[in-house]
Amino acid sequence: MGQPLRIGLVGAGVISRQYLETIARLDALELVAVADLDAGRAAAAADAYGARALTVEELLRREDVDAVLNLTIPAAHAETSLAAIEAGKAVYVEKPLAATTAQGRVMLDAASAAGVVLGSAPDTVLGTGVQTARAAIDEGAIGTPLSATATMVTPGHERWHPAPDFYYQPGGGPLLDMGPYYLTSLVTLLGPVVGVVGAASALRSERVIGSGPRAGERIPVATPTHVTGALTHASGALSTLVMSFDALSTHAAHIEVHGTDGSLAVPDPNLFSGDVALDTGAGWTVLPVSAGYRQAARGYGLADLLWSGAFAGDPSAGRARGVLGFHVLEVMEAVLTAAAEGRSVPVTSTVDRPAAVPLDDR
Repeated sequence: MGQPLRIGLVGAGVISRQYLETIARLDALELVAVADLDAGRAAAAADAYGARALTVEELLRREDVDAVLNLTIPAAHAETSLAAIEAGKAVYVEKPLAATTAQGRVMLDAASAAGVVLGSAPDTVLGTGVQTARAAIDEGAIGTPLSATATMVTPGHERWHPAPDFYYQPGGGPLLDMGPYYLTSLVTLLGPVVGVVGAASALRSERVIGSGPRAGERIPVATPTHVTGALTHASGALSTLVMSFDALSTHAAHIEVHGTDGSLAVPDPNLFSGDVALDTGAGWTVLPVSAGYRQAARGYGLADLLWSGAFAGDPSAGRARGVLGFHVLEVMEAVLTAAAEGRSVPVTSTVDRPAAVPLDDR
């Protein structure tokens, strides 16, 4: 596969640990540098994984950094990504692509003008869970897909996250935080979305941090914390979405897809694996794993871009691409607009359904 892709990581927060473990495991990726507003946190991550701790500016000047892994908070996704693109670096950014579609469009245009790769999480859809479900749909196991439901219910991330402020500001909330997993899966399974309607609420104006040094501190809520939407896909299929930081739990399947000949239960799209179950009239049966990266973990979206040829000059290569992240971002923003304005909202962007991932032992 040639030389590994040399990574500069920006944002050494909680989620970075999973990416760092993946980079350390894959020969295709090499960690070169780590930057964070907290210099001590950057140093700890760099020391643990054999890299150098730098400022963001220093990292962007490094000639041995091929790609910037942007793990900053959503409000900083655009600024950090644009600085990296201006420095001639490829970028892979945590979900959502940006806090707004306006920012996301600027990022896409800048990457295109600079001729650099722009990728976007989530890459959980590359694992065996969603990919096995996709293979079943493509093989006709449920007939013609008609509809889907996607449900995520949790009492809120402030219970476990030591610094959850950004989850309750614009660019956060259950839709922009967790919605990308579910919507990227729905687009992978059913194709792009052309229009939405929605409703949303925020029942509490404050949240209480439940762990860490700030436990007991109250933080303000400035974004909807319960969102529901109805999505029309270009194929004609309809999806219903429920994303909530307000309720305690649910028995609902994470995702179900219904067709003319059967129904499919899809595992948690925040994970890379899990059982896929099919019912064609005789009861639910768990399907054998048939597609996806078996060892997938956070960071595989970046590796897939490399393995698929995106860094060899093929702009359409790879699956976790910025254009997909942008489409998902526009769908989410459209749902919030529909909820705020009480009307249906068209989705003007589109994206090809990402290529399937054959069963791959990597």
